[in-house]
Amino acid sequence: GGTFQHGGQERDEPQDPAMQEALKVGVLCNNASVTEEDGEVNVTGDPMEVALLIAGMKGGLDRDDLLESLPEAREVSFDPVVKMMATYHDFDGRYTVAVKGAPEEVIDASSRVVTGEESRELSATEKDEWIEKSERMAEDGLRVLGLARKNVDHTEGSPYEDLSLIGLVGLIDPPREEVRSTIQRCQDAGIRVVMVTGDHAGTARNIAYSVGLVDEPDAEVIEGRELGDRESISEAERDRFIGASIFARVSPEHKLDLIDMHQSAGSIVAMTGDGVNDAPALKRADIGVAMGQRGTQVAQEAADMILRDDNFTSIYHAIREGRIIFRNIRKFVLYLMSCNLSELLAILIAALLGFPLPLLPLQILFLNVVTDIFPAFALGACGGSKEIMNTPPRDPDESILTRTHWTELGLYGTMIAVATVGAFVIGGGMYAGGMGTEEVVTMSFLTLAFAQLWHVFNMRELASGIVRNEVTENAYVWGALGLSALLVIGTVYLPGVSLALSTAPIGLESWLVVLGMSLLPLGAGQVLLEFRRRFGTPKLGTRLEELLFD
Repeated sequence: GGTFQHGGQERDEPQDPAMQEALKVGVLCNNASVTEEDGEVNVTGDPMEVALLIAGMKGGLDRDDLLESLPEAREVSFDPVVKMMATYHDFDGRYTVAVKGAPEEVIDASSRVVTGEESRELSATEKDEWIEKSERMAEDGLRVLGLARKNVDHTEGSPYEDLSLIGLVGLIDPPREEVRSTIQRCQDAGIRVVMVTGDHAGTARNIAYSVGLVDEPDAEVIEGRELGDRESISEAERDRFIGASIFARVSPEHKLDLIDMHQSAGSIVAMTGDGVNDAPALKRADIGVAMGQRGTQVAQEAADMILRDDNFTSIYHAIREGRIIFRNIRKFVLYLMSCNLSELLAILIAALLGFPLPLLPLQILFLNVVTDIFPAFALGACGGSKEIMNTPPRDPDESILTRTHWTELGLYGTMIAVATVGAFVIGGGMYAGGMGTEEVVTMSFLTLAFAQLWHVFNMRELASGIVRNEVTENAYVWGALGLSALLVIGTVYLPGVSLALSTAPIGLESWLVVLGMSLLPLGAGQVLLEFRRRFGTPKLGTRLEELLFD
């Protein structure tokens, strides 16, 4: 009992003996560390344990000083089953046992209660009253720990029997301001966020409501004991568990069961964790995300990725970057393959119509090796559209190019090929008026080259604007187009290069034909994109959920 508040930096020892005893137990039964070096405070360990150490320091209790007078003889690590931790400390040939853990477990294991400097028997009615106190604190959003102690003659046996209850400590760990908006953005992106915690149900519900994970302050919370045996639960119960957003008082085994349930429902599961007990779940999940600052070495080694700043928002940004990378790869492949297809189709169409070759082998090689590659690489640096996180996740079995993309590829390739052959036909008409063969082939070559360069703007996202989109706002694209255009023009006007590629300078009228015909595929491509945007989009396939456990 008692209240200890400290607003300054000086260290005052609280007068209440029970408060002093509570701080002492919180400092002794602890694995965190707080050190000060060159005016900089360094903390390691679980944030709750760090908070207990700092509270003790403000109350005049330093862990190192305490351990000199009460050296630690044994530690019983936190057990997620019993939900408690204990340390034994040598004191005049006997041992003081410091215990902290889940309030209901500590209260249940206590037979006495500390009152001032003495202790007395703890009745069943008083236990219920203490549990009610802990529940009220949890419903206020506090993470509640029970503190207890006892004296024993040896370090053998269970530390969780006949304890003397000291009191409850409530810790508030306010979520970061950006968490609420990040959860909303995750939901907009088709990502489900599920809270799976060892905290009290009231604490979990309060936090979930405060960050917008649930809309109702009295939202359902499923406790670990309700999960039972996974093999024996009914289909209705399984659906209820899969649809729930908050789980409290869960064990490592429960986390594994939940991951299996969601995976069996076809979801991709990402699991976040920091403790040793989280390692199996991190390994079982499709993507294990360990905390980089407070995460244990075991958790980090079991995870697929490590979150360096322990910030939930960083997970959202990582998903966004992943989507951008995948779509940029798709743009790269679609662009290059449609360009290559256009070259094949241009030759095929000319052959079917009985025309001479509109392109020469070295000219095609030049386009593939020199000009096409720069815009393709620039597409890999696109920043992604503003709507990229407002669409559902893709099907994990979906290939880089879907049936829709193969259709687009064929249409793009055909449009560029038709424009190239069209320029060749117009040039042939000019040839009848006195233009040489090299000039005609040069017109078709330049039309193909510039049509492929303008084609890069057809690689924008469906939801993006025509003028302002992730492609037009990419400086690398403009640099690649400028460089490639200069290289193409150089093939006509540089003597050595033009001789090797069999090109020849052309007049203004021919350049106008090249410009006009090369822009036709771009215009047709933009009309196609707008048509798809307004009247239909490709099916996304099986609905996919990405789940983040916190």
